[in-house]
Amino acid sequence: MLKLLLKILGWILAHLPESCLRGLAAALGDLIFYGLKRRRRLVLSNLHHAFPGQPAAWHRLIGRESCRRLVETGLLSLALPFIPEPRLRVMVRTSPSIEAAFAAHRAAHDSPGHDAPPPLLFATVHFCCWESQTVMPLVASAPFIESATIFRPLDNPAVDAWVKRTRERFGVRLLSRREGFQEAMKVLRRRGCVGLLFDQNAGFQGALSTLFGRVCSTSELAGLLAEKFQARVFAGYPRRLGFWRVELWADAIAHDGSAAGITLALNRWLESYLGSSDDACASWLWAHDRWRNQDIPARRLRLEAKRNLLAADLRTRGLAVMPRRTRVWIRLPNWLGDVVMTLPLLRAIRASRPDAEITLLAKGQFVPLLEQFGVADRIIPLPAPGLGRFLRFWRLRSEYPDCYLVFPTSWRGDLEAWLTRCSQRFGLARRRRRRPLLTHVWRVPADFDETQTHQVKLWESFLRNFGLAAAPDFSPFRPATTNPRPATPMFGLICGSENNPEKRWPVAHWQTLIRRIATARPTARFRLFGTVNDRNVTADVARNLGPIVEDLAGHTGLAAFAASLVECDVLITNDTGGMHLANALGVSVLALFGPTNPRRTGPVFHAPVRVLQPPDCAPTGGKNLAALSPDVVFAAAEEMLA
Repeated sequence: MLKLLLKILGWILAHLPESCLRGLAAALGDLIFYGLKRRRRLVLSNLHHAFPGQPAAWHRLIGRESCRRLVETGLLSLALPFIPEPRLRVMVRTSPSIEAAFAAHRAAHDSPGHDAPPPLLFATVHFCCWESQTVMPLVASAPFIESATIFRPLDNPAVDAWVKRTRERFGVRLLSRREGFQEAMKVLRRRGCVGLLFDQNAGFQGALSTLFGRVCSTSELAGLLAEKFQARVFAGYPRRLGFWRVELWADAIAHDGSAAGITLALNRWLESYLGSSDDACASWLWAHDRWRNQDIPARRLRLEAKRNLLAADLRTRGLAVMPRRTRVWIRLPNWLGDVVMTLPLLRAIRASRPDAEITLLAKGQFVPLLEQFGVADRIIPLPAPGLGRFLRFWRLRSEYPDCYLVFPTSWRGDLEAWLTRCSQRFGLARRRRRRPLLTHVWRVPADFDETQTHQVKLWESFLRNFGLAAAPDFSPFRPATTNPRPATPMFGLICGSENNPEKRWPVAHWQTLIRRIATARPTARFRLFGTVNDRNVTADVARNLGPIVEDLAGHTGLAAFAASLVECDVLITNDTGGMHLANALGVSVLALFGPTNPRRTGPVFHAPVRVLQPPDCAPTGGKNLAALSPDVVFAAAEEMLA
């Protein structure tokens, strides 16, 4: 039944006036572009990634025309079996490059006393009206040689047989991709011509390479066959002259003879040709997901395929490092300590996806600090809460991120990600917690004991579920100083805890500790750190202690805070974000934990750390911090300084 319907439709299309066909292609193409929102976004995203320097209006113009030419190609495929030969001779013609290639091959073949000419391999792509290439024997003036092309068979056997028979009527044999490779090799052994598709969506079976700077998986079959049979390689394609009017071209591909070199050279040719003119660009089918193999959720955060040609690709392009053209957006947590704890994982993402352009979305106060750490290519400060924030994220949809990692577990962060229209939005969810605005969620296993597992490990498990291959890097961003100990030791003290007063060591204990240290070390100096909201606490601590104490609470931004922390010999601190920041900077940290759990939120960087808890406190916390005596803290501080 399907075969009959296709025949009827094809016959009608073959006999319709060209003006009707043009109007039909334009109408259906516009329906795809404007009516199918996901397909339209894919088209515009592909163009935005490939030609980021072009304006949005150009992307829309090329994308719309590409959709129209997609329909034009489909109509021709249906009508081709019913178009008479005289009309085909008007519609399709061969270029001088095609004629020269076949004439030279035939002349070499017929010349006595010479070696047999090498076979010809035509690598083709999905350009507008690509099936017109089967008409080549009809319209070529040069003597035609034995030719075959490898095609993807249809699932319906009856339709597949009919399509194969109608396409072979001019002499080009169609060989199924499933069973036809042996026949294709026989043609090449006989010094014939084989055509096949080279694609950038070969999945795991392909070879990692780049197209317009983005990592893709390119089919290697053209390169493998050309290397095996030492074939001359051409990029074969139809150049559109008008509606159902094409000229068949063959561009010779310069290469080193290896399968890898041929594969990479074909990709470079395609980039060059698509960039040569708007008309050439619009003829490619941008509605196909050319980089899809890197979109597989389970492998999203690593590069993986059967073969890896990226190092060779970079060498041939004269590049030292991988272009960062895969747009990975990461919504960071809202608290300083949590932001710092994500840094080892950001390093791991960079190592696992060296092609990623990492964009961080974080509170504005964290931006100067994150810029110093250099863990991202770009940082977008979060707008102030309110409707304006959501409008800002809605506007960001025009930047077409490839994937969006959400570290917070709030509905607000999920909504922000959803508004960007990113097609892949990742997060983690605990039991009985739904996150419907995300596309992919890792659910924390029921046996995952978060009281005994650090937060970083939880996040790492989440990222590994989506392909993270590299290990977190816990080395400090600034190692502890190796200079001789100065005569005037500097002690940093973080006495507040903005988000939880229960985590604060009592003011009286801080004062006692400072006096004990000052008695033991008369030259010691002290710096009190904190936010504006901690000023009351630090003012009480500094009261009556004289000039040896410098109260900086609320007087430094994060960048200046970090610079002051690095100057400290020891930082004595409650469980705060500043504790994590000092640890990340390589500062020796003496951390005081009472009600909170150091196994879950303790310092993680490989720098000197000592965690103190009240007597009889469980390793997971739960005791009043006031029970931790100043004498114990003093002894620990002396040991760390020594």
